Amino acid sequence: MEFIEVSAKTVDDAITKACIELQAASDKLEIQVISEGSSGFFGIGSKPAVIRAAVKAAPEKEPEAPQKPEKKEAAPAPVKEAPKKEAVKKETERKSAPRQAETARRSEPREEREVVQRTDEEIAQIKATALEFLSGVFKAMELPVEIQMEYNAENGSLEVDFAGEDMGILIGKRGQTLDSLQYLTSLVVNKGESTYIRVKLDTEDYRRRRKETLENLARGIAFKVKKTRKPVVLEPMNPYERRIIHASLQGNRYVETVSEGEEPYRHVVVKLKRNNY
Repeated sequence: MEFIEVSAKTVDDAITKACIELQAASDKLEIQVISEGSSGFFGIGSKPAVIRAAVKAAPEKEPEAPQKPEKKEAAPAPVKEAPKKEAVKKETERKSAPRQAETARRSEPREEREVVQRTDEEIAQIKATALEFLSGVFKAMELPVEIQMEYNAENGSLEVDFAGEDMGILIGKRGQTLDSLQYLTSLVVNKGESTYIRVKLDTEDYRRRRKETLENLARGIAFKVKKTRKPVVLEPMNPYERRIIHASLQGNRYVETVSEGEEPYRHVVVKLKRNNY
């Protein structure tokens, strides 16, 4: 295996960067963490995370390959079954395509809901509720965090930004901690509300950086699928990140994306479009 050395702000970002460069999902890589990096003191003396990564050697399944044709010869006659299987596959894909489209539509409406005009008192109460909850969480964690929040009247969302010495703790692995905190805050803020209030939590511009990383990953994987003509299974992602992958490759002429599996292991599969086989 030939290792490459990759550095980034966090280990997770470095792993994602390695996935892009090697054009492979993280579970297909051999990863060695050289340095986890540090944020320094108020950004002074910060050090990037450094990893070494290489594509894992393919399992030795070559001896089994010659045995497959023998099994196929055991059933010579049923030539009629092949079209049936293809027909079933086509029907399945036709059914799954609208289902995926519906899933994407269902997940996005929150941003397109009718915006409710709220009074200054209502907005102040929303902020106070969120601030009380988040302050209690950080106090229990003994984590000093500066909380800034604004209410976006255009889309009816509460946008919260955190600042502090080590925000990597709040972000967590691939943003899982930040997503969980966002979900809990949303539950608290929307309790007793007749209309939905969207809550967005962010720190150190993580959401934008993660979006750009996923878009680059999607383009790299699409190129690999086009070149090898083999599907690539990405690592499990939350619905928001899966939508980024789907949206990034929606207009691609050569590949298509499909979400498979059940939460929390639901993932995106990038594969060649049927008309390109």
